[in-house]
Amino acid sequence: MMSGETTVYTVLEVLIAIICCLGNAPVIWAVWSSCALREPTFCFMLSLAVADFLVGFVAVPFAVLVDGQVSTSFNVCLIISCVVIMLTMASVLSLLAIAVDRYLRVVIPLRYRKTVTERRSWLVVGSCWFFAFLLSSPPILGWNRQEGSPSRNSSINCRFIAVIPGSYMVYFNFFLCTLTPLLVMTVLYFYIFCKIKSNLHGKVRCGSASHIYYQKERNLAQSLVLVLLLFAIGWLPLHLMNCVAYFGNASVLPRMGFHVGILLSHSNSAVNPIVYAFKIPKIQEAFLRIWKSFFVCRDYSQTSQSNPTTEDNTGSQPNIVINK
Repeated sequence: MMSGETTVYTVLEVLIAIICCLGNAPVIWAVWSSCALREPTFCFMLSLAVADFLVGFVAVPFAVLVDGQVSTSFNVCLIISCVVIMLTMASVLSLLAIAVDRYLRVVIPLRYRKTVTERRSWLVVGSCWFFAFLLSSPPILGWNRQEGSPSRNSSINCRFIAVIPGSYMVYFNFFLCTLTPLLVMTVLYFYIFCKIKSNLHGKVRCGSASHIYYQKERNLAQSLVLVLLLFAIGWLPLHLMNCVAYFGNASVLPRMGFHVGILLSHSNSAVNPIVYAFKIPKIQEAFLRIWKSFFVCRDYSQTSQSNPTTEDNTGSQPNIVINK
């Protein structure tokens, strides 16, 4: 029987999962269906939105399962845990791809469109997911807690820390695969803002096309930095607790602390669509277009069906124009 704390944790996870799915599905639809959002940056944002959607649809249910709620074999528990890790890796690599794309737009603006094509962008997106799979596979390949555990076919109380070793989570997952990309992205965005500031204040004429270009780049970069900042706020507390548990004494950290850290990390996937909707004009326009085409046109169609126009009583034929 679940304790009160576990019940609250499970309910909150379910709410976060619903918000993740309902929030990211329109983003995926908007980017995929809009020709105006086929730019490389939005391809990478689509990848991030898919990862966030899968966090709600897959990772959150799996996270509840690996909290000791079910009994599985060692292999099944290991695969479930690695899927959760893979989605995190996909988010980090998508954020890195976005930062590199923004860097190239500022550094090589004249050659950018020839260098970063839509085809190459989708290849990068595929590479992000492929490397996310590779980076999450070491536990399956042997870097796990199998030693001293029951045989792989025997049933265990499935918990993340029962199959994934702290050494992998701290040295590989955090230091190498999360903290290093975050530092690289921080440096890239710092350089981007310095370059944009230099161009706006010294190298381009106010009101010119170049001035407008760099203003748009600055506004979009600010929104993407906010996404990066929210990712760091959401995931660093859990990683820091893993470090304390690995290098120090795990008993000093209550289980509730880990539950709060997990909820915070998953909630990151729920807030990203809010940033897209309120901070990025092109996605706002796509949302409005979808709303009008789906709801407004639907209401108009229903109104037309309920109030059909009367036919012309004179029996005259409609005017038909034939282009000769």
